[in-house]
Amino acid sequence: MIWLNQIIQGVLLGGYYALLATGLSLMFGVMRIINLAHGDLAVVGAFLIWWLHDRGHSIAVSLAVGLVAMALLGVVLQRAVLERSLRAGVLVPLLTTFGLAIVIENLLFQKFGADIRSLDIGNLAFDGWKITNEIYVGRLPVLIFVVALAMLGGLQLFLSRAPLGRAMRATAQDPDTAELVGVNARGVYLAAAAIAVATAGLAGAFLGMRATFDAYAGPTQLIFAFEAVVIGGLGSLWGTLFGGIAIGVAQTVGAQFDPQWSILTGHLVFLAVMTLRLIKAAAEGRGGFMAALGMEA
Repeated sequence: MIWLNQIIQGVLLGGYYALLATGLSLMFGVMRIINLAHGDLAVVGAFLIWWLHDRGHSIAVSLAVGLVAMALLGVVLQRAVLERSLRAGVLVPLLTTFGLAIVIENLLFQKFGADIRSLDIGNLAFDGWKITNEIYVGRLPVLIFVVALAMLGGLQLFLSRAPLGRAMRATAQDPDTAELVGVNARGVYLAAAAIAVATAGLAGAFLGMRATFDAYAGPTQLIFAFEAVVIGGLGSLWGTLFGGIAIGVAQTVGAQFDPQWSILTGHLVFLAVMTLRLIKAAAEGRGGFMAALGMEA
């Protein structure tokens, strides 16, 4: 029964990782950008919502204002930074977002210092349901998992049914051809960046609720998001959920053997998936590295 409890906790933890990785997956799926500043943008969202809440606003108001502000930040970043770097090939956006991550971290450190912070959500952080004597499910992890499912399901429905969503899919396939049939690729990229950064901000809010964060917490969040996306396949939203759950279960099961193995076992699962994909790609004569990332060569 104790192993069942660890698996349940891992699945719920995977919901957070999936939520964290959603924006990263969407941005790659539409614009083919691996955003190395994604984790730091999540931390920006955490600090923004914490700052609003610290000024006396409720969590709900802080979330609403913070997510709108994060969406606007995504539009600004797309117009000022990402749009320009996209014209210069695949490598430049990587270098650009890497530099952006460093700038964000240092700006956060200058503004907020090195102190760790968390969002005060009262009893929600501790309450839960006792299923059996060995299984206890927290309300916050369940809430995060439900929000992740709703976010992924909503985005999938949006991409398949909404006109803008279909335009995003067309632009992701071939932006030049999409423009020939009337799709405004520039507007699509702006919308994708706004959604991706807003979801990163939402993940940052939950980071502040479930743990602590500081100005330099971004790279760790990026690693978890990147691993979840790669395990599930870059650009696949539901694959992101699978990848997040795989990492979460690996961490909780590993912690059952030794608490120090928790993070390590998640990384080992990621390494195992990469290795298996490289072996399969080599056997099929395809581009190894791209196939290992869950992409076609």
